[in-house]
Order: sequence, then C-alpha cells, then structure tokens
Amino acid sequence: METREVHYRAYRPRPFTKEERPHTTILFGGLTWKHERLIQGSLERMGYKAQPLPNIERVDLDIGKEYIDVGACCPTTFTAGNLARTLISIKEKEGEEAVKNNYLFVTVGACGPCRFGQYHESYERVLEGLNLRDFRLFLLDLLQMEQSAPGGGLEINMPLTFGLIYAMFLGDLITDMEYATRPYEVREGQTDRVVKESIELLYERLKNRPIKGKKLDSLLWHVFTDYFVKALKKVKSLWDEVEVDRLRVKPKVKITGEFWLQTHEGDGNYNIKRWLEREGAEVIPPPIAVWMDYLINMELFKLEDAKGFVKKYYLKKSAVGTIAYLYRFVYNRLRKALNNIPNPLPDQRQLKELARPYFYYRLTGGEGHMLIGKALYAYKRKQAHMICELSPYGCLPNTMSIGAMAKVLGDYPDLLYAPIEIKGDAEVHAYSRCQMILTEAKRRAREEFEEVLERTGLTVEDIRNFEEEHPELRKATYKVPHYGYAGTASNYVMHVAKLMGRG
Repeated sequence: METREVHYRAYRPRPFTKEERPHTTILFGGLTWKHERLIQGSLERMGYKAQPLPNIERVDLDIGKEYIDVGACCPTTFTAGNLARTLISIKEKEGEEAVKNNYLFVTVGACGPCRFGQYHESYERVLEGLNLRDFRLFLLDLLQMEQSAPGGGLEINMPLTFGLIYAMFLGDLITDMEYATRPYEVREGQTDRVVKESIELLYERLKNRPIKGKKLDSLLWHVFTDYFVKALKKVKSLWDEVEVDRLRVKPKVKITGEFWLQTHEGDGNYNIKRWLEREGAEVIPPPIAVWMDYLINMELFKLEDAKGFVKKYYLKKSAVGTIAYLYRFVYNRLRKALNNIPNPLPDQRQLKELARPYFYYRLTGGEGHMLIGKALYAYKRKQAHMICELSPYGCLPNTMSIGAMAKVLGDYPDLLYAPIEIKGDAEVHAYSRCQMILTEAKRRAREEFEEVLERTGLTVEDIRNFEEEHPELRKATYKVPHYGYAGTASNYVMHVAKLMGRG
C-alpha cells in the first residue's frame, strides 16, 4: 500500500493590501460590547470597515470544543467557538469565497505561555476544521504602537493607537458609571438605556475625531485635547437624569481574576456580574485600563531592577515614567468630566508592595501580583466587602495566585474572598460558592449601615426628608465622598450627616 508523506505547514495568512480595504471587513472581539463599539468607531475613522464578533453565547463553548484542544481553558474555547460560529454564518449567507476575500480577523498577542501566547493557534485549528485556511487571521503585538499586517492593508499607526486607547478609557468609564448606578436606579432599565445612548454618542465622537499629525503632533493632541472631555460632559448630562436611591444597603463585590473572565459580560462567565446584582450586590468591575497601566509600570520596575546594567538608565527611566504619568493624567481628566464617579486606577507601586510578601512581582503570567495586590488594596482601603476572583479551570497563573491567597487569608482572616473556577458549563457550582461568601458580605454591609445610623443619630426618614429639600443628592452623577466605609449606603449616610452638620 502506497503511503504519502504529509508535511506540516505553519499558517501564514495571505497579504491584505490597501486596495482591498474598501471591500474587506475587519472582525475583532474579546471585550465588552461597549468597548468593541468604541473600537469600531476608532477603526472606521481610519478608513477601515470593522465589525465586532457577536456576543458570546453558551453554544460557543460547544462549538469550540469541536475544533480545538479539549484541554483548553474556557476563554480560549468560548472565543474560538465564537469565531467559528461567525465564519459559519457568513459562509452560509455570502458564500465561502466571500469569507476568504471580504473578511479577516485581527487578534492580539502578548505575554505568557497561555491565552495571549497561544490564542492564535486555537483560531488556526478553527480555520482548519472549517476548511478555511485561506481566511486571513492576523496577530498583532499588544505593546507595539506602530506595526502593520503583511501587505500593508492594516496599519497600526499613532493616530489609530491613540484612538484605541481612548476607546478603552471611555468604555471603562461608562462601565464604571453603569455598575455604580444600576443597583440604585429608581426607574428600572433606565441605566441600561443611558449606557446605550452614551456609547453611541462616544462612538460618533471617535468616528469623527480630528487627526492631528502622525507622531509627536498626534501624541500632544491626544494628551491635551478637550475634545473627549467635552463629549463626556454631554454624556454626563444624560446620567444627570438618572435618579438613584443610595439608601439601599448592598454589599460591594470587587471582581478580579483572569483578564477575559473578569472583564467579560455574558455567558462566558455565567453572567456573574448581573447575577450578583440580582442577588442584591453592587459590583465593582475591573477597568481594562488597569492592565495597560500594569504593563507600562512593569517596564519601569524592570529598569529599576537592572539599574546598574542599563545604559542611559536615567533617560530611559524618565521616558517610561513620563508615559506612565501621561497615561494616568489623561484617564483622570476623563474621570473628572464625569464628576469623578468612575473609580481611579490603583497605584501600581502600591499593588506591588502589598503583594510582595506573598507573590514575587516578576512572575508575570496572567495578571501576576495584581490579583493579590488588588484584593489587599480593596480590603485595606475599605473599597469592597468581598473579592470575587474568576479563574479559568486549570489556569496556571491564577492557580498560583489562589495558592498564595491562602497565606493572605491567614494574615487577614476578615478578608472575604471567593475564588471561582469557571469551566463554562457549571454555573450552579459557581453561584453556590459565591453565594456562601456573599451571605456574609450582606451581613457586614447591614451591620456597617446600622453602625453609621447610630453614630450620626439619623434615621432613614431623616435622610429622606433632607433629600426632599436637596434633590440633587439623588442624581447618579452626585459624588459621595468616601468616609472609610465599604458600602455606598454607609458613606451616603455619613455624607448627609455632614451636610446637616451632624457628622
């Protein structure tokens, strides 16, 4: 019997040329629908046709398992299945040639041996399984501000990079507004409607933003322009109309964990943020901007570690330090336009120092030391009643973090910590595990609230009467200072007491 040798051929996408831009749609995904809509606006401003992948659904897990390694973590399986479902749908509607010639998929690579390091390998298995090896899949470097895909049709230049950064910032800020408001909204559904209106307004601003030069001019304009600040002030006027009742006593739950799972909003993590809200909690969502801030500061920390061996050390440290400063400067300017309701970015140096006794910060797989640092940061600063860490089943970096948390909990036994391993199809187990910790968080939130009422000598009725005289207190955009309590209701009572001269 004759045998034929089959040689392995690494996947190499066909070039994408500038001439193909008008009829080629860039597919992308992996973030919330809010971030993806704003990214779409940034891409369209630069002359690209762009389309986010559809929202992750439970069926994507099953589809993904058909095409990639069954041992892959659920973020990999979900996203691979989501891509497969999208390509199958396009193929059925427009034909195989349209899939190959009129669409391409862009994803990013970064650090680590896991998801960011090997996602594209899973996507390639999807293309093989669908007999679509001629479909174009491009992997871009997360840390390169200027790069291009083979053929020159996709160019990541400074104006586009800054547009994508603003899309990330704006998506984070609206998400923070959303989760800080929805648990307290008086008219159910109003927050979700305002979120959609806000995102569409910002999408239009990104799609029509000025392009000021290509490098230094673009940098200076994007750092110091008030273009986006003005846009957010219009957004703020939308949120001014949302009435809230901050006397609802709710435990605050800070979400941490693996990047995709903690930022995801959908079936990929059992819709756990919405589930927590239905169970009576206020969720603190993780900004995507924290991840980029972490990467920038890690470069600074590495320089400091190698001080004696780096040529022009002070010049290089100054350059990286300036980038880190400007990054936070822009983010805080945008926060201010929303009356500083969105949370500030945590101090990366503080996160590193908090985690130091438990986790070496140069172990950079996943979110590294940040998982422990953020938990302790929230605990010590009374930002949350409990931490919910979302980890893919079998994820090595998160397993290391969870293991180190055993020592943290030994030193801080009052820290409420719920590590949830997510497989994608075991929501009952995840909800049950989270519910046990949430029950204690609810008790603490109630005790904290009653303590503040006793301390101030106020009753709920007293506060209601004061609100009648000061209706601005019930606006979603009214900033309540932090008085050392984790709960929104507790800080609100203390604030009202001070306004009444009784604090």
